[in-house]
Amino acid sequence: MTVHTATMGALRLHPNVALRPEPFGALAYHYDTRRLVFLRHPQLVDVVHALHEHTDLDTTMDALDIAETLRGPFQRAIANLAEAGIVITRDDEKDSS
Repeated sequence: MTVHTATMGALRLHPNVALRPEPFGALAYHYDTRRLVFLRHPQLVDVVHALHEHTDLDTTMDALDIAETLRGPFQRAIANLAEAGIVITRDDEKDSS
């Protein structure tokens, strides 16, 4: 299954995921699935932290002034994080409540 960030809408970090800061970025640990994921860029960690404050990924990256050269890789990274259940749409969160 391929997730496309353009169609995801409003995103947020899954409530059962913890981010641990590291020199390279962060470790994301999902307590439900016990999955550990590396976020290998400090600015990607900033994007993940700020997702809940904005209407979509592009707006989040605009607000954080993410360079154009990083946007494609970050979109792919966020799509991978969504496939892993690390980030979810805010609609998914409401559906699971």
